[in-house]
Amino acid sequence: MELIQDTPELSAYLAADEVIDHHHPHVRAVATALAVDAPDAYAYAKTAFTFVRDAVAHSADSGDPHVTWRASDVLARRTGICYAKAHALVALLRAEGIPAGLCYQKLDTVHGLVAVRLPGEDRWARQDPRGNKPGVDARFRLDREQLAFPVRPECNEVDYPVLFAEPHPVVLQCLREAVDRPHLWQMLPTDL
Repeated sequence: MELIQDTPELSAYLAADEVIDHHHPHVRAVATALAVDAPDAYAYAKTAFTFVRDAVAHSADSGDPHVTWRASDVLARRTGICYAKAHALVALLRAEGIPAGLCYQKLDTVHGLVAVRLPGEDRWARQDPRGNKPGVDARFRLDREQLAFPVRPECNEVDYPVLFAEPHPVVLQCLREAVDRPHLWQMLPTDL
C-alpha cells in the first residue's frame, strides 16, 4: 500500500514529542540495548519490531488493566494496546535515526500500525507490532506486508492511506481519557 505523508518533511518522522518521547532515558536505554547486536538499520528495525511485538504485552491479551500511551511508559510497563505499542516502536526507531510514522486500519475499531522507511528504500513499509497469538502472525517484512489483520472490504474494513508523524488526535484522546482498559474498550474509535 502506498502511504501519503501528512507532512512532506521527512524530518517530522524523526521528531520527538510528548507521545513519541524518544529522548526519554528509558527509551534511550532500550534503544541502546537493542542496537548492540544490530549491524545496520534493517537489523535494528527488525529487532525493535520483534521486541515491541513480543516483549510488550498487548493488554487485551494479558488482561492488564493499565492504559499506556506515552512511548516511555509503554516500554517501562511493558504493556499497551495496538496504538500504544505503535507509539513505542516509532520511538525506538526514531531514537536510532530511522524515519517512522503511524498509520491505521478501520476494522471493528481503528487499529494502529507503524510505517518505517529504511535507508536506501524509496517507500514506506507498514508493520504491525500488535503481538502474535493464535490466529495472528504479524512479521517484520519489507518485501510484502504481513500484518496482524488484513482488511476485509466486504465487512467495510479499510486501510487508511495517510501516514501520520504524530498520533491521530482521536486515538490519543481515547487513550488519555480512559481510566482503565475496560473503560478504554468503550471509547475505542470506530473511524478516524
